Amino acid sequence: MAELTIHLDSIVTFLTELLNVPSPTGYHPEAIAYTRQAFADLDFPGAEIHELPKGALVIQIPGKRSDAPVGVTAHTDTLGFMVKQIKSNGALELTNLGGINWSGAEFENCTIRTHDDRRYRGTVILSNPSTHVNPEASRKPRNADTMEVRIDARTRSRAETEALGIGVGDFIFLDPRVEVTDTGFIRSRFLDDKAGV
Repeated sequence: MAELTIHLDSIVTFLTELLNVPSPTGYHPEAIAYTRQAFADLDFPGAEIHELPKGALVIQIPGKRSDAPVGVTAHTDTLGFMVKQIKSNGALELTNLGGINWSGAEFENCTIRTHDDRRYRGTVILSNPSTHVNPEASRKPRNADTMEVRIDARTRSRAETEALGIGVGDFIFLDPRVEVTDTGFIRSRFLDDKAGV
């Protein structure tokens, strides 16, 4: 078997692209398709790639010994949100996917994916976030009852938001904010466990 050469630039490119693929818990098709194609492009001799019925990707690469297999696992799913309900003001009430820290998501830009794959931008905010008109804003707990997504579209009612095609069960992807620094570090949400892939 030929010795493998590690191409760090290719690994960084793969990781930054994978980090930018949305994949909150329950929504994995884009990340699995990207990963599958990336491994197929590596063209390992004798490699077999297949997807299991529940969406897991299995890549088998022959080694020096068939009697001593080695297994490596990683996951591409991340944290995120789902639309729990559309509020009367047109904003989105959220449910948490994967245990995200609500405080860490405040003011985060996001993308709402509709069931028919239309995508809208928005921001995760505290309901009534303005501290100069709401003195309680800085003391209010950040949780499912107090946070919402304000959609970057002209909507002021439930009906106007529904007319955009947004509905209960739609996924909300947080921006990963991927950055490769001049000092060689990769900064991003969701490094766990996409860096393992």
